Order: sequence, then C-alpha cells, then structure tokens
Amino acid sequence: MSSFLLTFPYFPNDASWQVKLCPSPQIRLVCVKTNLKTLTKASSQNCVESSMSSLTSLAPLEAVLFDVDGTLCDSDPLHYYALREMLQELGFNGGAPITEEFFVETFSGKHSDDTALVVFPGDLERGLKFVEDKEAMFRRLASEQLNPLKGLDKVRKWVENHGLKRAAVTNAPRKNAELIISKLGLTDFFDAVIIGDECEHAKPHPEPYLKALEVLKASKDHAFVFEDSASGIKAGVAAGMPVIGLATRNPENLLMEAKPAFLIKDYEDSKLWAALEELDKAGAR
Repeated sequence: MSSFLLTFPYFPNDASWQVKLCPSPQIRLVCVKTNLKTLTKASSQNCVESSMSSLTSLAPLEAVLFDVDGTLCDSDPLHYYALREMLQELGFNGGAPITEEFFVETFSGKHSDDTALVVFPGDLERGLKFVEDKEAMFRRLASEQLNPLKGLDKVRKWVENHGLKRAAVTNAPRKNAELIISKLGLTDFFDAVIIGDECEHAKPHPEPYLKALEVLKASKDHAFVFEDSASGIKAGVAAGMPVIGLATRNPENLLMEAKPAFLIKDYEDSKLWAALEELDKAGAR
C-alpha cells in the first residue's frame, strides 16, 4: 500500500492530509493532523473576504445609505438609560431595572409601536405616549452627550469625494433624527432623511430603504447600507442591497444572523477600507 501527501490551498499549513491507495477501487482519505480551531478561523476569514469582495459588483457606486442611532453615533447607552429609568418608575419588570441585554434583545432598533406594546400590551395609545416621553428624555440627554462614531468624518469625506448620493434611513422619530444629524454636523451631508413612521411599514420591512432609493433616484444594484441593528440589517438585505454591519453595541452573533455582507467595529476598521479600495478599483476598470 502506498501513500502521498496532498496540499489543499484553502487549508492552513498546520493541517496535513494523506491519501492511501488501497488494493480496492476505493480511495481512503485519512486526516493525519489538523487544528480544528485554525481551520474554523481560516474558513471564517475566507467568508469575510468573499463578502467584502462582493461589494465590487456595485461599481459604479451611486449611493450610500446610513441608519442613524448606533450607526452615526453611539446613542444606545442614552436610549438605554432613558428607558431603564422610565420603566423602573413605571414599575415595569416588578420595579427592577432592565438589563442592557434585555434592552438590546427587546427594544434596540425596533419600531415605536413594538416598544409601546411591550410596555403596555393591548394599549397602543398609552404605550405610544410612554414612547414619546422617553424620546423627549433621550433628546435632552443627546443634546449634551452625543459624539460621532469613530471614523465617521473619514467615511463622510470618502462619500463626498466620490460624489455619491446619500440618505439617512431610520426608525427613530424625525425630531430625534434631525437632532442627531444636526449635532453631528451632517445636516448638509444628507440628500434625504427617511423616517420609518412616515412609511407604511418601518424596518425590518424593506420599505424605508426602497423609499430612500426612490427619492435619491438610485439603483439598489449600485448602493450599499451601513446599519448597526439586526432589524436594520434585515431591512437593507430585504431591499436587495449589501449591508455593512456596525458592531457598535449589539451582539455580533445576532447581527450575523441578519446576513450582513460583513461586520466592522467602526468606520476606521481596516476591513471597511480594504473593501472600499477594491470597490474603487472595480469602478476604475
């Protein structure tokens, strides 16, 4: 019986495979040594690189669409604080403060109606009044404590230098969105601001993103989205666009379930700029 070593280009160097030729017509594949953790990491890296390179199909790029909360700024801690304080005062959860995990799973990125019915099941009107008061508290906090997400100015300049159309697309109330956009100095940056409440369906339905494309007169085949919540990623994907997910606060496993093209930590993440560089090259061909 003889054997020889096969080299598989997609396996890491510390994985050795050997084929033994037997007298029977069958070929037996024997794994001599492998490092499962390394293989998994390599496979994951290949998937990321493949997803990043898929952005090149968008060339020539026409538009970039941004969510607002958690995407332009790290606003979730302010939403969490306002909601936790008001729910505790209301006696929600037996008067015990909600955890950040509960906030992320139950409220983050959700439509006002969904939040209202969690707090007051069966009483939408009362729930919406609560949400309105909570958003007013958020705006008071945001007017003093809001900061842009790391690298936002860098990506803003990239979008402007490429002459791209751009829109903010959010489930937040218009007052919140306009306050955030103004505080971050982006009022003149966005060509349009699309509000979920002003559409027939909010995220995770694709309508807000489809409406943004319609207003911008841009094609879904030449645009991509920045989003930080699973709900928002699902909306962008359902609208037919690649979504770059920002792992600002939400757990990466929940974001990945929504099928983003890839995740970044912030706008200075090297994965983002590698993908944009490839997109530039594709557009120059």
